[in-house]
Order: sequence, then C-alpha cells, then structure tokens
Amino acid sequence: MADRGFELSALPKEVRDQLAELDLELSEGDITQKGYEKKRTKLLAPYIIHTPVAPPQRNNVQPPAPSSSTTHGPPPSSSSRYRERRSRRTHRNGGTRDDRYRSDIHSEAVQAALAKHKEEKMALPMPTKRRSTYVPSPIETRTPPDSSSASEDETSVRRQSSVVIPAPCLNPNQQSPDCWINRSAQGSSTSSSASSTMSHGEPKPQHHNQPQPQYKPQYQPLYKPQYQPHQQPPHEPPPPPHAAAITDMMAHSRIAPPENSAPPPDVTAVALPPRGPRVDLPSNATVRGMNRGQSRSSMMETADGVPVNSRVSTKIQQLLNTLKRPKRPPLSEFFTDDSEEIVEVPQPDPNTPKPEGRQIIPVKGEPLGVVSNWPPALQAALARWGATQGKSPALTALDITGKPLYTLTYGKLWSRSVKLAYTLLNKLGNKNEQILKPGDRVALVYPNSDPGMFWVAFYGCLLAEVIPVPIEVPLSRKDAGISQVGFLLGSCGVGLALTSEICLKGLPKTPTGEIMQFKGWPRMKWVITDSKYLTKPSKDWQPHIPTANTDPAYIEYKANKEGTVVGVAVSKVAMLTHCQALTQACNYCEGETLVNVLDCKKDMGLWHGVLTAVMNRIHTISVPYAVMKACPLSWVQRVHIHKARLALVKCRDLHWAMMAHREQRDISLVSLRMLIVADGANPWSVSSCDAFLNIFQSHGLKPEVICPCATSPEAMTVAIRRPGLPGAPLPARAVLSLGGLSHGVIRVNTEDKNSALTVQDVGHVMPGALMCIVKPDGPPQLCKTDEIGEIIINSRAGGTMYYGLPGVTKNTFEVIPVNANGVPIGEIPFVRSGLLGFVGPGSLIFVVGKMEGLLQVSGRRHNADDLVATALAVEPVKTVYRGRIAVFSVTVFYDERVVIVAEQRPDASEEDSFQWMSRVLQAIDSIHQVGLYCLALVPANTLPKTPLGGIHISDTKQFFLEGNLHPCNILMCPHTCVTNLPKPRQKQPVGVGPASVMVGNLVAGKRIAQAAGRELGMIEDQDLVRKHQYLTEALQWRAQTDADHVLYVLLNAKGVVVSTATCIQLHKRAEKIAAALMEKGSINTGENVVLLYPPGIDLIASFYGCLYAGCVPVNVRPPHPQNLGATLPTVRMIIDVSKAACILTTQNLMRILRSKEAAASVNIKTWPTIIDTDDLPRRRPPQIYKPPTAEMIAYLDFSVSTTGMLTGVKISHAAVSALCRSIKLQCELYSSRQIAICLDPYCGLGFVLWCLASVYSGHQSILIPPFELESCLSLWLSTLSQYRVRDTFCSYSVMEFCTKGLGTQTELLKARGVNLSCVRSCVVIAEERPRLALTHSFSKLFKDLGLSTRAVSTAFGSRVNLAVCLQGTTGPDPCTVYVDMKSLRHDRVRLVERGAPQSLPLMESGKILPGVRVIIVNPETRGPLGDSHLGEIWVNSPHNASGYYTIYGEESLQADHFNTKLSFGDPQTLWARTGYLGFVKRTELLDASGDRHDALFVVGSLDETLELRGLRYHPIDIETSVSRAHRSIAESAVFTWTNLLVVVSELCGSEQDALDLVPLITNVVLEEHHLIVGVVVIVDPGVIPINSRGEKQRMHLRDSFLADQLDPIYVAYNM
Repeated sequence: MADRGFELSALPKEVRDQLAELDLELSEGDITQKGYEKKRTKLLAPYIIHTPVAPPQRNNVQPPAPSSSTTHGPPPSSSSRYRERRSRRTHRNGGTRDDRYRSDIHSEAVQAALAKHKEEKMALPMPTKRRSTYVPSPIETRTPPDSSSASEDETSVRRQSSVVIPAPCLNPNQQSPDCWINRSAQGSSTSSSASSTMSHGEPKPQHHNQPQPQYKPQYQPLYKPQYQPHQQPPHEPPPPPHAAAITDMMAHSRIAPPENSAPPPDVTAVALPPRGPRVDLPSNATVRGMNRGQSRSSMMETADGVPVNSRVSTKIQQLLNTLKRPKRPPLSEFFTDDSEEIVEVPQPDPNTPKPEGRQIIPVKGEPLGVVSNWPPALQAALARWGATQGKSPALTALDITGKPLYTLTYGKLWSRSVKLAYTLLNKLGNKNEQILKPGDRVALVYPNSDPGMFWVAFYGCLLAEVIPVPIEVPLSRKDAGISQVGFLLGSCGVGLALTSEICLKGLPKTPTGEIMQFKGWPRMKWVITDSKYLTKPSKDWQPHIPTANTDPAYIEYKANKEGTVVGVAVSKVAMLTHCQALTQACNYCEGETLVNVLDCKKDMGLWHGVLTAVMNRIHTISVPYAVMKACPLSWVQRVHIHKARLALVKCRDLHWAMMAHREQRDISLVSLRMLIVADGANPWSVSSCDAFLNIFQSHGLKPEVICPCATSPEAMTVAIRRPGLPGAPLPARAVLSLGGLSHGVIRVNTEDKNSALTVQDVGHVMPGALMCIVKPDGPPQLCKTDEIGEIIINSRAGGTMYYGLPGVTKNTFEVIPVNANGVPIGEIPFVRSGLLGFVGPGSLIFVVGKMEGLLQVSGRRHNADDLVATALAVEPVKTVYRGRIAVFSVTVFYDERVVIVAEQRPDASEEDSFQWMSRVLQAIDSIHQVGLYCLALVPANTLPKTPLGGIHISDTKQFFLEGNLHPCNILMCPHTCVTNLPKPRQKQPVGVGPASVMVGNLVAGKRIAQAAGRELGMIEDQDLVRKHQYLTEALQWRAQTDADHVLYVLLNAKGVVVSTATCIQLHKRAEKIAAALMEKGSINTGENVVLLYPPGIDLIASFYGCLYAGCVPVNVRPPHPQNLGATLPTVRMIIDVSKAACILTTQNLMRILRSKEAAASVNIKTWPTIIDTDDLPRRRPPQIYKPPTAEMIAYLDFSVSTTGMLTGVKISHAAVSALCRSIKLQCELYSSRQIAICLDPYCGLGFVLWCLASVYSGHQSILIPPFELESCLSLWLSTLSQYRVRDTFCSYSVMEFCTKGLGTQTELLKARGVNLSCVRSCVVIAEERPRLALTHSFSKLFKDLGLSTRAVSTAFGSRVNLAVCLQGTTGPDPCTVYVDMKSLRHDRVRLVERGAPQSLPLMESGKILPGVRVIIVNPETRGPLGDSHLGEIWVNSPHNASGYYTIYGEESLQADHFNTKLSFGDPQTLWARTGYLGFVKRTELLDASGDRHDALFVVGSLDETLELRGLRYHPIDIETSVSRAHRSIAESAVFTWTNLLVVVSELCGSEQDALDLVPLITNVVLEEHHLIVGVVVIVDPGVIPINSRGEKQRMHLRDSFLADQLDPIYVAYNM
C-alpha cells in the first residue's frame, strides 16, 4: 500500500491534517473505502520512498492496541506492517472513538482469559449465509486467501494447512483467531478420524469410550455451489468434529502449503489427504431406491449407499459437540416437574459469598455553610450581576471550527431574559386572555450549538415564573425515543415550545410548510425567542423575583431503563441549594472561567455551566458536541487560551483529546484547578482519567485536579471529589472481584486477576446531604458495610417528583429505609439515586454501576457497562465500528437473558466478525461467569442514536424484540445460558391391571371414550341392494333407468363447462376403455392398472373401465411437466410398488413419459404398456366383469404421508359401497342434488367424492380442478354462487388460497354479484387436526358475501379408514374446546377456559359417519381410555380398508393396523388403528336421535410427533408459535435431527429481515414450548414442500436440508 515506505510523522503538518480529515470522513461513512484509498494515495504520492525500510519499532504506538505485544516469530511481512500501521491510524481517527471503556489491564485480562479458553477448545459451527445485495462484502473476502504470500496478520494463523510445523514460533499470549474454538469439558472433543494423521505420521487412536455419532459421513465432497460467486468466508465449512486434530494444528502452528496439489485443500471441509480431482455432487442428489421397509430416518443415517454428507450435517455434528459441554449450574439443582410446571430459581450455591459486615450507618456530608451574600433566589443573582457587572462576560459560544462566535455579557443576558419574560406573560395572547400564566410548563427546543439562546430562554422562563422543560431538537418523525418525549410533554401538560428562528427553520415540515406533528406529541404552539421578535417591557414593568420556595423551577427529562421519558421537577429552593452546595464543594470563586463540554440543557452541564455559573458570576465557555466532532482537542485549546480554572468533561472528551494531542505540542493546562469528570461514576472511567493524566501531565496538568463525580437526575449531585492540595496523596483505588459484585458483595480481588474491576472513588457526599445504601430490590432495607446497594440521598438539593406522575414518584422520592427487621429507621424521606455503590474507607463513595444498566441473571447481578468493557477489550478495532456496543437483557422463559448488539465496521469480513463474536462469548463467560443469550452485529450507523450520538439502548432493545434490528451477523447461545428448563420427563412404566380398571362401560370411574355414528340401517328397496352391491352394477342400472341424467360437470378456469358426463355417456366410455384393456393390454383379471390423468372426467371413465374389465385401478397424480425431476420418481415408485401391468393415460402425458426430460430422472425404457385413451375405437367388451364376492379388492389407494412414507391400501367392493352409503346418508345426497368439489382426486376421501359418490347416489357433481384456481382465484366461490350450490367440498390449500388471495377483494366480488348465502355446508377434506385459524378467517372474510358462520366444517380420514368423520347436513354444529398445551405434552387432556395462558383451541373434526365406531386407546397398553383422555383413535366400520398393499410380503408388520383387539374390555371387536392421537368428549349438545352428542377431537398424527425432553410435541403447535413471531414469516416447519429441534421458516419480507427472525423464533419456542431451538433455517417462500392436501412434507424438507439442497438465505446454529 501507499504508506509502506515512510513514517507518517515525517509528513508536513497540512498533509497530516488532510489525512486526519480523510480518516474522519471514512469513519463517519461520508466517503467510500475506494474513494478514501484514491484520495489518500494522491496525497501521499509525492512523499513515497520506494526502498524497503526495516519494520518500525512498536513502542511508539501510544496507547497500545490490545493485540500489539511483540512477536517472537518471523518479522512481520510488509502487508501486515501496513495493516498494523493502519490499525494505529484507526486508533487515532477513532476506529473505537467511544472508548470510555478502554483499560489496558482489562484488555490483558481478557486476552489471558481467551488464552485459557484455547487450551480447551471446541469447534463452533459458523452460520451459513447466502450472499445477497444488502451485506457489504469487501473485495478481499471474494477471493480465496492466497496461501503463498503472508497476507494474514501475524497474530492470526494461516488456515490453509496440511503440514504441521512445531508450535513455539507463536507467542502463547497472542490470540490466534481460531474462531471455531469454544470451551468444552476436557476430553469431550471428539478425536480426529484416522485419515487425519498427526505430524509424526502415526494415526491418532479413536477413543472408544465416547459415543460416536450414528451418522457416519462417507466422504466429504469439496462442495462448490453453482449459484454463488465463489468466496471464502460464508461458505467455508468449519472443521467437522472428527477433525479435532486439525483444530489443534490451527491453534498452535504456522502452516506451509502442500507441494502436490495446486489449490491448497480446505482443511475445514474434511481431513483428507490432498487429492487431485475434485468430487462434484449433482445439486439435486436425491436418495432413491429405498425399500419400503426402511423408515425415513434410517435412510438418512445409512445413506443407502449414497453419501449424503454435507456442510449442514457436519455443522450439526459440530453443534452437538459444543452442546456436550457441561452447563452451569448442573441440572440436579433444578426442580422436578409437577403439574404446574412453574420454573423455579435454582437453589443457591452454598459457596456463594454473603455479606458479613455490620449494618451501614448513614453517611453525613459536611454542613452547608451560610455565606452572607448568597442570593435569596437564583434569578436575584442574575439581576444583581446584570445591574452591577453588566460588562462581565457570562457565556462564550464557539462556531463549528472552534473559534469564538459571540460572547454574552451578564448585562445582555439580564436584559434579554427580562424582555423574554415580559413577552411570554403579556404578548402571546390577546389583552384579556394571555396564553401563558405563571406555573405553566413550556418546552425549550434549542440545539447544543446555540447555548446563548438557551440561556436567555431558560432565565426568561424563570423570571416569568413559567416552568421550562428543556428537550432535544426533534430531527425527524422517526427519531429514537421521539414518542416517549411526547409522553413527557403530555405528562407535564406542555402545549407551547420556545425555539430560535434558525432551529425552527430546520424542523421537519409537512408539505404545506407547517411543523410536523411528531409521533406521540401533544399539539404544540411554537414561539420564536430571537431578540428582534421580543417586546421591550414598559418602564414600570419589573419581573417578580420571590424568595426561593418549593414550587417547581424547571423540569429535567430522564429516560428510564424501559425507555419511558419522565420529567424530574426541581423546586426553586432545591435549585438554589444545589448551586450553593456545588459552590461550597468545588470552591467556586467569583469571576472564574469554566470550559463546559457537556450538554447545557440537563444534568451537570446545566447545574454547573448554567446555574451555579450565574450564581458565582463565572465566565462559561461552551464547547458543543459538533465542535468536538470536528476538532476533538478544542476544549483543551480553550482551557489553554482562556487560562480556565475549571473544565467540565466526560471520559469521552478525555479520550478524544488524547487521540488528537500530538497535533498540539504547546498547550498548557497549568491553570486548571478542577477537571470535573461528569461520568466518573462509570467504573471504567478510571482508565481514561489515568491515560489522560499520563499524557497531559507534561503539559502542566496536576494529578489532584481530576475530580470524578456521581450524579443522577433524581438526586442531582450525589458525591464529588473535592479538588486536592498540591502534593497531597491521591485517593486509593478499589480492586473488586467481579464474582463478588455479581452476588452484591464487596470482595477485594486477590486470586483471579482476570475477573477484577478497578474503581476510583467519586469523593465525599455533598454538603448538607445524608446518604444511605439500601438493597436494590424489594423493600429499602439498609445494606451491610460490605454489600453493594443503591445509593439513596436525603438533601434539600435534589429533585422533588416525577412531574404529573404521583404513583411512580412515591417509590423514588419518598423512600424511608428500614433495618434488617423491616422497621423504618426514621421519618426522613430519601431519594433513590439509581446508582449502585458502597461507602469505602474514610467515607469515600464508590460507584460500581447504575440501576438502569443492571442485568439480573439467575439471581446474580451484572452491570451492562462491565460487559461492554469486556466486549471492547476483544480486539474491537477489526470488527466493531467506533466501539458502539449496546448491552441489555430481555426476559425469556422466567429469567433475564443477556443480549449484546454491536455495530460492525463496513470493512469487517464475515470471518473476522464471527471470530470476534465467538471470542466475546468466551471472554464474558470466563470473566463474568454469565452466558450470553444473543450476540448480534448490525451494519455501521444503524443503531438508534441518542441526541449526543450514543446508542439509544431502550429503542435498540425494542427493535430487537420487534425484529427491526436487521443484523448482518447473529449468534444465539440458548443452550449455554438457559439453565432453568424443567427436568426432562421420565415416563412411568404402565402397570395397571385390567381387573382394577374396567367396570362395565367405565374406566377408573369415567365413561369409556368411545363414540359411534348412527346405524347404517336396512335398505328399504331390496332391488337397490342387488344393484348397489357393486358400483359397476349401479352405473349400469343408472345408464338404463336414467340415461340422460348429468352426473358430472367439469369447469375450466373461466368457469366454462368443458365437458359433462351423463349416466349413459359414462357407461359407454367405460366400456370402450374396458375393451381396449382386454385387447391392447391383454390384461388378466385382478391385475393392477395405473390411471395417470389430470383431474377430470377421463379419470372417472377409466376407473369404471378398469372395474368393467375386472382389473384393479391404481390412481396416480400425473407428473408436473415443469418439475419432472421431483415428481416423476414418485410416479415411477408407485408403478413399481404396485406392479402395474399397464398405464392408462392421455396422449399428452404419454409424450411426457417418453420424453428426453423424463429420461433424465427415470428409466423410460422399462415402463409397462401405455394405453392412450383419447381416441379409442367404439368397442364393447365381450362381457362386464362381476366379482365373485364383495370382499375382492375394488381399487388401491396410494398416498404419501407427511412423514414421507408411501403407503397403498386395499379397498374392497364392500367397503366402497358401505362408504358411499354412509356419505349418502350423512350428506342427504340424491339425484336432484348438486354438489361442488374443488379437491385433488388422487387419494382418500377426495377420490371417493370425485369418482364414486355420484355414481352411487345419483347427485350431480360440479368438478373444479384446484390447479385452475391459480389462473382464476375466484373460480370456486363464483361457481358456488352461480349454481346456487348448497354443499361443497374443498381442501385446506384451496381455502388458504382463497383467504390469502381474495381476502382483500370481497367488495369487488360483491360487486360482481358473488353471493354465498346458498351454501349450507362447506367441508374441508383432510387427514389432520382441523386448522381452526384458517377456517375462522375464511368464515369471517366471506361473511360479507353471505357465507353463514356455521357453514364451514371439516372431515377426518386416515389410511386405515378413508372417512371417519364428515360434517353432515343434520346434527349439532362442530364444537370447540380449549386444552392446556402443557398437559398435552404429557399425553393428558386438561380442558381450560378460552383465553387461558398456554391454551390451544381444538375443533371437533365433523360428525362420525353412519356405521363407524371409534374408541380412544392407550397406544402402549392397548387398553381403552376414559372420556377426555388423550390416546390413539381406533376405528371399526364396514368401510375400513382391507390392509396395506405390499410387495415384500411384510403384511405381518402392519397387520395389527387393521385387525387389532383391545387388551381388555371388549376383546372381540376388530379395530383398525388410525395412527392419530385424539380424545372423545361428551358434549351438552343433542344429536338427531336426542342423545347427548359425543365429539371426536383429533390432536395429530403419532408418526409426526416429536419426542423431546421426554415430552410429546406436535409440530403444528410449534409452527403456529413461530409463524406468530414476526410479520415476515410466511410459513414454517419443524423437525428434529439427533435431538436437535430444527425450525425452517419462509421469509416473505426483504432479505435484510432474515437475521431478525433468528432470536424471535428462538424466544417464542422457548417461551411457549420450553424447548431450545438447535438450528434456525431461513428460506425463500415456497421452499417448504406441501402435498395436495395442503399438508407440510416435513421429512422431505428434512432430507433436503441435510443434503444441503435448500439454498437457504441463512442458517443459524444456536449454541
């Protein structure tokens, strides 16, 4: 780079200034990196020396960067020297500008703690991120790191390795960024596999005593995704667990590239000996050829000969390894799980340090002296100086360059304030009605850069006796905390704002030019206070100056921890007394000069720089924030120029001055007698004070002038260090143990240097004040002497109340401390200061934190500032932008969880960031003994800012909880820090004998949970029985008796009838197909024939054609022409499994089956005979087949379950007619009726309704293929309206389609005349728990179109019985109950009231069909259960399926699914097991026969349930919670893998929301389901596979995820 050849200090001053200016522009984000480099090179071009120079000594770097210890390795290469110099430069320009927290001791402690971690390391899986436009990706990360040049920092170890060189060339103190390494229990790191040999060449032996993961990768493809530009960090898979040897190498070695292979092998992918050719897997390597007997999970583990190792599974394995770490505290301390399942705090550790001192005695300040010439009120002091010392300067304001802009004299200040007071009281309304009266509140809106206007406004208000409320200038509607300022203005009753003309012009305006109405603000009138607009008072008018009393003088705003802004009212007497106390404590003298860098609107800036200054006729020089940004040294220059005696600064200003001090050699600070450090109560201020003294002592700064102080808005000044005498000994420091502090006790830190906190005192209590220390929570009980507590103050100089909020006021301003027995120690009320501290030797006050920064985690207290300091000590220069870090806690699952959010530098790489994050975790874990819940990095300059540029913590927290933070990197660690989960449930052995339980129809005193539909009854007409025993006969009979009756009407997307079928047409078509089968296909009776048709009438005709020919139809969904690769293999599988002799299909599909595209995914040469039924000759079969018995198979019903199992069931002729009869009775179907069907006709009840029911009952079916809705959303609803349909059947996907697509168009549909009042029943056909939310929203949305709220209901069927329930036309409406989710996980049903916490609404799944009986059975004991108990639903009915159709003769495996008996009770009846959990509840409703109605509630499929922590979870419940977590989550699915819960969520918002979802999903699942999410995967919409019934195919998704085929936007591995 440009500056390789020379030292910067050698450049001329103007060039250095220009460079500094450039650096500032870059850090502010005003210039791009590229522009910066270009301008910089141009500036430096004339000075470059081209000869190489020896590396500069490092000891001239001041202050030292945390990582700049000397290396013992080879000398730094030139590029790393450049980088080091650049890091020094970033120090100067403030790469960590806000460095209040810098402490070299602490940095060393953090480095030592991290070094300790390295010895017990563990690989952390790095999140996988898809590169997208919004992540700023620096150029250097795009190219793989070059292994030949030493392009890495010397402190890092190069990671392309294969040869190990002995380690001692690295200094052990230096942290190598092995970001994968985490603390783990010794010995739990899985050893490397034999293929990774050690440096001596012998393979490392396996530890056999450790459980090896079941999932054994066979090889690791060096995976190179096709869809991204190749780049290293995001896709570099971290080392798999079996490469622990590699991680050892990475930690301790310098590594040379291998000789034989040109590109260095990426050891992080897998530890293999380097090999030449690359292995590429096809992107869609699906696993095929699985035999049906295998479960899906065994397939993933054995991989059935196809290696499915992937980054994903490697990372999950790593994640599992990190989770083997012991948690702190051990689980044995947690409560056992009772029915309430309330989480208790773990029992206290007996070794916890406890306070041992005596009870504290209140500390008294010195008496407040009485001085004869002290004014009776502050306004009187101004009046006095205005009259007697009119020429004396009161205030000098600076312009943006730091030059004096104007000086306001005491005379001018007085006359202008009087003018303003007169105007406010007399000129704002009309003569009779003035707007302002004394005592009214007025907002003061002035920028910091214009202190003069503010002073005049403030004193003008005091003179007019109106109460000023200074607030920040609102910059936009979206300012951080703007609505909270509105709350302040509202609670103070402010309706008028004073401002300057310039400020008013800058306020955001509406298009009409009026000032914008800010969010949450009351209506405001704006008054300009520039002199030219003020009226000179008449001669006789004098402001009224009463003696100070207890009326409020002004209101100072304060934001509390939650972000609420309240106003602290300060009375006139408190204001005066506070000025007197400060004057006495700081020994102010008349006519001194004070340089004030603080905000003059509030706090110390107001108390010293505006109020006490006027009381003592001090000349204040105000240095605004804007000047400090442009010229950080300006305040020091002002002290030097004006020979100021006092300066009022924050640590930030000390730090900025140190950064810039080299530019000024000739400054003298010898005049300073007091340097007041306003945030000296921050425990981290001590290092800033020391460093400042260190640098400026040579400029005349005396050590005793540094005076830290402690303040709060409520108690005002709590303590301040008095200016010392020259040569007096400096006050002592306290070195405290952070561990002790977290338990609230003071322990001097001796043993563990790393976890120590050094604090400086903040001097003594203020004159005239009394101070106590009380416990921070609970009643205000006095602390012991060695206990940390909240400082409370009794003094006349403090706030009096939160204005307008009497409730909150009492707890803060009227506290009476009590002793250990709870007895008040006196009458005097104290004010809570919000500061935590203790009283040290000599009554010195020490402050260790603030109440608002207090994080209470598992009963221990941590201070947010301490955590910020630790995080900053972990090499922030590379990662954190200007040291901007926010720490707060969120309450999740009954405890506070620590969250750290930092701004990431624009040039930080993924690798650096992840490494920084993992090291912050370790440092905080080690130093503070607290686990982080979440660590997030957001792009630079995106966190909400406070007016002075700090981070607005409460808004940041709000953004985090709402999912509006938009992080670019995130790391969640719930496994480490959530230690209060209930104990996993131990299942009790079932040992109940039948005799003790069963009495008649009662189980253990409860009615047996069984229910039945009405009797099928005898058929009246014997003739019908004969005709209807077989459907073929029914069709022939209808063709003879009612030939022209239309059975089927098929519609297209336009709602136009494309084809119809009368009884005779259908019969004739079926005959043609039967003849073709016999001739072309030469089919034998009983052989299977596959029907491959789009939804329509051809499908129905082919079905009957098969029956006429005596073969068994197998209905299969045709492959999707646009997606053959995914859909054709399933078709092939069914054809193979069913051993089909022939395929009936259309010409179009026949072409597809034989196309080249099809050949890519299946073998097209081995199809069975394909018959195209489009143009068949008119032939009749020789005879129509009639089965010898009704038990013969009528057809096979194949379906893929949501768990990915393909099952075919055999449906007999008897079952077909019983089912059709049952539906006919339930729905009252007969010839004159018309129903509309919008379902897929391929399996289950959908097929029965589409193909069979009309032929049996004679009603007309209007067929609407669901895919047509894609081109015309309203097709189904307009058909219902057009044909006045009373009964319709649909699927959830159709209903969801209409709800999402038409929800906003109801008015439009109404205008088109769509009217749904005709619909009597709309039944959703499903094999799952009713989706209550969806059916409710559908009913609500279309209520406007006349849809009855009672119309929508559901059906329920399963593989063993295609239709168990179906809401008919008669009988009671489906009822809804609310069950407790916690009990459900324990396999219990506990009914609760609607709205109860953790309640789950369940809707009855429709009425049980005629002829069907169900009973609820314990799946393990197979004994019947009582009413309202959860168990498996068993069903007995004439239309049960006859069994599974298998080809391996494995009937015995599943025989018990179809013919099973109860273990006791009624051992005769044969039942079929549905595989679904549910319960029966007797309701108060009556059914048709007048009996009480038994409702069946389906909870979910047993196969789908997740067994986690010994409890049973239904995926849908977790998914419902997840979908509620954020507006951008479209759909989600969960599954488990090796006991990890994986959540996949589809993102429907912008990609920058992707990482927001991770914490929200983790929170909601932990909060509502008491589970820790292991992996969160964010994907594009439509990635979660859904079958035709609208059910999620979770196992399919799982396989795709593990085979790395999802192309996720982001994958987060929760630690």
